[in-house]
Amino acid sequence: MKSDKATALDVVRSLLFYVVFYGGTVVMVSACFVASLFGDEPLRRTVRGWSRLHRWCARWILGIRIVVEGEFPNEGVLVALKHESFFEAIDLPAQMLYPAPFPKAELAEIPGWGWAARRYGAVVVQRGEGAKALRAMVSSARGFAAQGRPLAIFPEGTRVPTGARPPLQSGFAGLYKLLDLPIVPVAVNSGRLYHRRWKKPGTITFRVGERIAPGLPRDDVEARVHAAINALNT
Repeated sequence: MKSDKATALDVVRSLLFYVVFYGGTVVMVSACFVASLFGDEPLRRTVRGWSRLHRWCARWILGIRIVVEGEFPNEGVLVALKHESFFEAIDLPAQMLYPAPFPKAELAEIPGWGWAARRYGAVVVQRGEGAKALRAMVSSARGFAAQGRPLAIFPEGTRVPTGARPPLQSGFAGLYKLLDLPIVPVAVNSGRLYHRRWKKPGTITFRVGERIAPGLPRDDVEARVHAAINALNT
């Protein structure tokens, strides 16, 4: 069994990754401003290019391979993902065609990046803002789904350590009911490699689960989503 401790090579790889990817991110955010002058499509392609840059850096600098079991949707459905690290959040535009993410409000306020996320099209989550904020989220999400864009959400609400199986956030079931859309659950095991500080080489797997129909009772849909997104959680 491999040790969780970072080796000297892990540290060197991680430092190089930070220089190349985050340096590239500054360039790509600047490119988003230029691309936006020519419309939504050039901007979305630029964001997809940023995600692919991250994937290239993960593969060739960190030594992380990606395996996808199943097929990600490219239509207006809810995609509910396990969230163990920033890896899956950054990788979404490379996995699906223009997904609409649900970033927390504080992330959408980051200078440059926040503007690009809003302009690209995201459902900003305003926690603790009550019914008005929920109505705004639902309206925004419906608009993106009508455009055929997958709605990518982390139903546990935040990143969790590998092996953790917290309950789903209460708002997830409400969103499922109000949107009346199918759910595609996705398990991912990124946390054991893509640590906050030093990353490690290996394979990250995405397992796309069976589609869950709209209109199910809350307990039923929560149990099915919870089981599916934790399918790799061993």
